[in-house]
Amino acid sequence: MATLPTFGIWYDFRNPEQWRKPMTQMYAEYLDQIVLAEELGFGSVWLTEHHFQPDQYTPSPLILAGAISQRTRRMRIATDLMVLPLHDPVRLAEDVATLSLISGGRFDLGVGVGYRPKEFEQFGREMKYRPSMIEEGIAILRQAWSGEPVDFHGKRYDVHNHPITPHPDRPPHIYIGGLADPAVERAARIGDGFIPSSTIGVDHYLKCYADLGKDPADAVIMHGSWSIIARDPEEEARRVGPHAMYQTNIYRSWGVWGADQTAPFATPAEALAGGLYEVWDADMAVANLQALIDRYPQIKDIHFWAQLPGEPVEAGSRRLEYMAKEVFPRLRPSAGAA
Repeated sequence: MATLPTFGIWYDFRNPEQWRKPMTQMYAEYLDQIVLAEELGFGSVWLTEHHFQPDQYTPSPLILAGAISQRTRRMRIATDLMVLPLHDPVRLAEDVATLSLISGGRFDLGVGVGYRPKEFEQFGREMKYRPSMIEEGIAILRQAWSGEPVDFHGKRYDVHNHPITPHPDRPPHIYIGGLADPAVERAARIGDGFIPSSTIGVDHYLKCYADLGKDPADAVIMHGSWSIIARDPEEEARRVGPHAMYQTNIYRSWGVWGADQTAPFATPAEALAGGLYEVWDADMAVANLQALIDRYPQIKDIHFWAQLPGEPVEAGSRRLEYMAKEVFPRLRPSAGAA
């Protein structure tokens, strides 16, 4: 039977200096907002990972996922993304299995290779080994959650017939994200699904999936949307613009979208126009989201930033209520969905 994708929310837990509030307050407000989102019908919450950021971008998504699991009952909880090469895969397997159990099987793991040299240097990892570290890490995670002892000997990791406990009741899904072709190809080859930013890489993912002899109808896409949906798009763009400029300029400074896109945007309007953002009202959102769902029936989840860095939580909550009441009820499953 055809079904709509799950609609979710996405957090980086940044607390920029110019809008700073006490971290204890911010975490409490965001947890309350996640509870509200579940009550409104949002079905997933997604958490990111980075380290050593002055704005306190969350370095500990699994701890936050554990807290969320105890405040919610139905929402799926996942990462978009954790930087797998920064983590010992055995230790990560233990933590994720524990999280899966305490959440009632609601946790899934989204991973990527990472791209910030500072993080790799501090954790004693070499960036040139990222491909083998993520491939071997995923293999160890899958073995660890199988219930059998892990006996693995690779280029980067050795695990000597250890029983890795606890055992999750259901192995968490492992989704793979990324922008570069090798990451997209890896998602098609060994992932349980692909996490794109916007639609970057989606067509390549489906082609790779088919080239591997798999039925593209079985592919899974967990779509990270940069759309901002509000009753008055012009006013919302004016209000949210400085926060969007802050968010996208930091990503650009990190080289997320390539060496030719690292210069900062000079104005909020430039950031909204030149980034991945789109600002819609309900009618525009219904038209664009319906077209996306119809084009890609493989999309199983669409998650939106709950708020941009430094925004008041009330602003994000207003958008969530608007989306839940004015947008999602008007969407229909793709005719191509199984």
